[in-house]
Amino acid sequence: MTVGFATEEIDPSAPTRAARLKWVVVVDGSLPPGRAANAAVCTAAATSKAVSGLLGDDATDADGNTHPGLPWAGCTVLAADSVTLRTIRAKAAARPDFFVADMPVAAQQTRVYTEYLAAVGEASADGLDYYAVSIVGPRNPLDKIVGKLPLLP
Repeated sequence: MTVGFATEEIDPSAPTRAARLKWVVVVDGSLPPGRAANAAVCTAAATSKAVSGLLGDDATDADGNTHPGLPWAGCTVLAADSVTLRTIRAKAAARPDFFVADMPVAAQQTRVYTEYLAAVGEASADGLDYYAVSIVGPRNPLDKIVGKLPLLP
């Protein structure tokens, strides 16, 4: 199943809470700020590429400069501990109506992408820890999974 917005659902004039789908990025709250930002941005990049209709139109300022489109339905960045992060990822990944992009710890422990691929390939699914997970899914079920997690400070 492909997760995304149909053209007729995209309404950038509506409040973000009116969108059928919600987007959250949950980051390991124990990470230093730079690593947390890296994890959030990397999972967001994978998400924006995969989920149709997520980004709004480009904006043009009064001088004619173009500013690339941002998520019209919003994106909330939350914090969780590593155990909760793994649980959230597992619950979200089990749902066919959710899109999940994650950053395993190996992504920040390697400097060469093929080394990252090898490290993930050698680990069992239960053996992976995560620094961030990006999820897009129906609002109410997603709210139940992320619960009352705090915003990332």
